[in-house]
Amino acid sequence: MITNKLTFNRQYFYLTILLFLIEVAIAVFFDDQFIRPFVGDVLVVILIYSFVRTFWKIKANVAALSVLVFACFVEGLQYLNLIDKLGWRQYKVLAIILGTTFDWKDILAYVLGTAIILAWENRVPKV
Repeated sequence: MITNKLTFNRQYFYLTILLFLIEVAIAVFFDDQFIRPFVGDVLVVILIYSFVRTFWKIKANVAALSVLVFACFVEGLQYLNLIDKLGWRQYKVLAIILGTTFDWKDILAYVLGTAIILAWENRVPKV
């Protein structure tokens, strides 16, 4: 039986806020071919992960892999062109959140973000 307790983790909350502000800065100040599309996607996985860990006491591996599956699911919706099929492209905020264009590099960025999470959470503490 899985028991996910609702909680509030202040450290993950601060990390969530910091990553959100970085993502906003990237969206506002960068219009390039690497930082905005790739680094932003690496960070968004870490942002969602830290948000999840802010409010739920859940194992790091389970949370990280769940976020990866979620991110890939959203990318799959982009592949299916769902935003246009539902007629939502004119809603700019929704189009930004859901994305409008499928790209395999996005999935690579999500995997890299997940690997960073797992490496960080499973690091061996220094004695």
